[in-house]
Amino acid sequence: MKKILSVILAAAMLAALVPALVSCDSSKTLNMLNWGEYLDPELKTEFKKRTGITINEKTVTSNEEMLKLLEANDCPYDLCIPSDYAVQRLIKGGKLAEINYDNIPNIKHIDERFIKISAGFDPDNKHSVPYTWGVLGIMYNTTMVDEADIGSWDLLWNEKYSGQIFMYDSIRDAMAAALCRKGYSINTVNADEINEAANDIIAMNPHYRGWVTDQVKDDMIDGKGAIALVYSGDAVWSMEPNEGNEDLAFFVPEEGSNIYFDNMVIPVNSKKKDMAEQFINFLLDPEIAAQNTEFVYYTSPNTGVPALLGEFLSNCSAYNITDDEVKRCEIFKDLGDSIKLYNDAWDRIQAAIAK
Repeated sequence: MKKILSVILAAAMLAALVPALVSCDSSKTLNMLNWGEYLDPELKTEFKKRTGITINEKTVTSNEEMLKLLEANDCPYDLCIPSDYAVQRLIKGGKLAEINYDNIPNIKHIDERFIKISAGFDPDNKHSVPYTWGVLGIMYNTTMVDEADIGSWDLLWNEKYSGQIFMYDSIRDAMAAALCRKGYSINTVNADEINEAANDIIAMNPHYRGWVTDQVKDDMIDGKGAIALVYSGDAVWSMEPNEGNEDLAFFVPEEGSNIYFDNMVIPVNSKKKDMAEQFINFLLDPEIAAQNTEFVYYTSPNTGVPALLGEFLSNCSAYNITDDEVKRCEIFKDLGDSIKLYNDAWDRIQAAIAK
């Protein structure tokens, strides 16, 4: 009898919940695909307060993971933030909607330099809006690394620091470090150069502390390693004086590196394009952009942001990338079918890691 009664009660409770579930207004929900810790949660709350629109956020750890989701025929996302070469590939595949800038008056706050650079992967800037930018480089612990070893990509291959080096678990980023070290382009499609870079990574694999993504920030803050391949924004995060580690520093290797741009785009299948453009415009407001920058720690392309930043970001070298550093860097390009050369090399690297 108790069992029957419990079933009846459970059924009654479920029936009571159904109207609430049905009444949930999914038309006021914007599905966003983003990187981890790449949007201040308070801004989602503020946007909902102003517009009634809920931001439903899913996170990924690589452009390759993001591309798989965005290239699916049943892609459920309304807004996402891929990097430059991924934007280029998505445009070629017809996966992105053209943006109506009449709905984004705050585009006037984006530095014209970055609009011009973005045209290199988004012709006429029809499909993307700059979100953040930065460079790939090396973060190191000043108490664990000799100053004489600083400056080159060779630091990632210095066996003196065996067991203290974190390598970033991303095909284009890891290969970029190895290619730049040899003086090759990060966009090379020369099979010999790609295989040479992969061999250098494989040879060094026994000396790595680990292959990491977002967790590298906490690992370096906690002193679990001495050296890491990182994005400049992650270095800024890790160097923050209150919750980070003030012994950490960052540099852009002298051989050159990757300069990256993360961009707001709208998948072509989205039925909420106007809402997505409304959110993009919200994020481009200088005060909103400055608040978001203080959370994500990646460099903002917004001309109104620098004057609104606190002392730490205003003076942080990893945030304020110099013109000389930028000149040494390349943007990743979509390599089309030639990406198979990298995928094959990556398969060899993964096999070595698995041993």
